[in-house]
Amino acid sequence: MSSLVFLDPAYPAGYLADITAPQLPVTAQGVTRGDGVFESMLYTNQAVRKFEAHLSRLATSAELADLIIPDARSWYAAVDTAVADFDANGGAEEAVVKLIAARGEHDEDPAICWVTVTPAPALGKEQRETGVDVLLLDRGYDSKLAERAPWLMMGAKTLSYSVNMAALRYARKHGAHDVIFTSADGIVLEAPTSTVLVAQRDGETKRLLTPMLETGILPGTTQSAIFDAAAQDGWELGYGPLRPEDLYQADGVWLVSSIRLLTPVRTIDAKPLRLDAELHEELSALSDAIR
Repeated sequence: MSSLVFLDPAYPAGYLADITAPQLPVTAQGVTRGDGVFESMLYTNQAVRKFEAHLSRLATSAELADLIIPDARSWYAAVDTAVADFDANGGAEEAVVKLIAARGEHDEDPAICWVTVTPAPALGKEQRETGVDVLLLDRGYDSKLAERAPWLMMGAKTLSYSVNMAALRYARKHGAHDVIFTSADGIVLEAPTSTVLVAQRDGETKRLLTPMLETGILPGTTQSAIFDAAAQDGWELGYGPLRPEDLYQADGVWLVSSIRLLTPVRTIDAKPLRLDAELHEELSALSDAIR
């Protein structure tokens, strides 16, 4: 069972709609051009994780896309309606809550906004435990492009995910599960649907690194939450720049995201990586504690 709620000023809590029936105008630019923004959140134990962080990032993405979206109160109310309906119809141990804002037919139209709640894919939970094999793929631009071309909206979470999905299909066709993108000048960027985390151990010092945001990657809400928790736990933190050799030499590499959470990388381009069991256990505990 999945649930769908549209946001509408006439319905303060949003209104339920049939997720299996047509709902959007075929002329909406969100449909014809992928012109819109979204967020995906994990719903488990009767709570949506990192709701505030996702709403903040949604607002930032909408601003970059010049989209008019409802305020936070409206999103909270619509999500409450959606998860209540989802739970009333069977629910699931883990579910994906999506917030979507798509441009209408005209640029000046308020965004068409809705919330979906669907059962989380079983594969995500499996990969948290077993890890993933990844390929390094060239993203096709250098690490300075975001500074030169702000109109590309790099760092916004847009509906235009065709390249990311194509990269994942390419990985599966070549015997891997996922991808880590690199820039044309050899800087580690991000995965199609997750952020890269790298751990280094130097004696008693534990260091946690992630690619630098200046490359135009999406600021990861899960990465940020893990960083906050790790700082309180005595870890040193850093933001790149990272190169492929840093991944191969690390004591652990993970892909982190809101749905799959902390997922260890087993191999990169078929080369085995180290995974410090103690560091993995510590980071898993920090990830599991995020609310």
